[in-house]
Amino acid sequence: MKKKELVEMWEYLHQHPEVSWDEHGTTNYLMNHFKQAGFHPVAFESIPGFYVDVGTGKPKVGLRADMDGLLQEVNGILQANHSCGHDAHMTIVTGVMHRLKEIEKKLNGSVRAIFQPAEEVGNGAVKVVEMGIVDELVYLFGVHVRPKNEIPYPKCAPGIQHGSCAFVKGKIKGDDHHGARPNEGINAIEVGSSIMQHLKHLHTKPQVPTSVKITQFHAGGDHLNIIPGSATFGFDLRAQTNEVMNEIKEKLASIITYVSALYEVEITYKIKDHIPAAIISTEAEAKVEQAIKEILGRDLLQPRIITSGSDDFHYFTLMRPQIKATMLALGADVLPGLHHPNMRFNTQAIENGVNILLQSCLLALES
Repeated sequence: MKKKELVEMWEYLHQHPEVSWDEHGTTNYLMNHFKQAGFHPVAFESIPGFYVDVGTGKPKVGLRADMDGLLQEVNGILQANHSCGHDAHMTIVTGVMHRLKEIEKKLNGSVRAIFQPAEEVGNGAVKVVEMGIVDELVYLFGVHVRPKNEIPYPKCAPGIQHGSCAFVKGKIKGDDHHGARPNEGINAIEVGSSIMQHLKHLHTKPQVPTSVKITQFHAGGDHLNIIPGSATFGFDLRAQTNEVMNEIKEKLASIITYVSALYEVEITYKIKDHIPAAIISTEAEAKVEQAIKEILGRDLLQPRIITSGSDDFHYFTLMRPQIKATMLALGADVLPGLHHPNMRFNTQAIENGVNILLQSCLLALES
C-alpha cells in the first residue's frame, strides 16, 4: 500500500468508529479489503475481529491492532469516536501485511495480524488468547500513537511500560429512613465518605506510582427529607506494577470489610476490567529498537517510556508467558491528548509505523 492509500484507509476508519464488542462494520470492511488483496482472513467465531496470515508454516510473529472506539460526547453529540488512535493502529498493521505480501516467498516463516475488539473495556485480548489465536507465536508486536508531550514526532521508543488498572463497582445496601430520625438506620453517604477517608491512608511502596480514587457515587433522590440507606459507587485503581496492584486490592478489601462492620451495613463490590501492567520482552524490544535505528536513525530513538495508562495488550504475555512481546511507542504529536474528544495526530506517523513494524517482523523471523 502506498502512503496515499494508507491515509485513505485511516480516513475511512476514522469516520466509521464502533464501540467495544460492536466492531462488526470495521471487521467486514477490513476483511473485504484483505480478500480483495489476495489474503485469506479468518473471522473470530463469537466476537467481532479476525486474523490473517502471510508466509508459510505456523505463524512465528504476530502483529496486534485494536479496533474499538470510545463512546463520548463530541461537539455536543454522544457518539462512537476514535480518540485513542486505534484507527491508525489498524491502518499500520494492514500496511505491514501488504508489504510482507510483496516479499512473501522470501519470508523465513509466517506473520499473523490480529485485529482485536474491545481493548477499551480491557478484556478483548483475553477472548483472543482463549481462542488459541496466539498459541504458536514466538514474538508479538503492538503499536500505539503517543502524545506530543511524551514523544514528539518523528521520534519513537521500542517499548511502553504501561501500568496496571482495575475498576471497582460496589453497592451499600441499607434502608431509607426519615430525615428526622437518623437513629433508625445508616446514612449511605456517610458510609461512602468513610470509605473515601480510609482510602487516603492506603499506602504502598513509595517508589511505585499508584492512584486510588472514587470516580462514581450515587445516593438519594429528589426528596431531601429521606436519608438514603443505599448507594452505588465506583473506584479507579492504578499501579505501575502488578505486584503493587495486588497489594492495593488486598488493602481495599480490608477497608470495605472494616467499614461494613463499623456501620453494620452490607457492602458488596466486584473488581471488573482488571488490566495487567506491561510485561515487556527484552528480546522483542531489541528487535524494535534495531528497526527504529535502521528506519529513522539512532538520533530519533527514545528509550522505553513509562506511562500510567494501560492496555490489554499485556494480557497476551500474562496468559501466554512464552510470547516475547513489546509495543512500539510511535511519536505522532497526539493533541490535545489521548481520549480527548477532539484528539488529532500527525498522520505522517502512519508510514513510520508501517516501516518500523515491517522491519521488526523481518528481524524476528530471522532470529
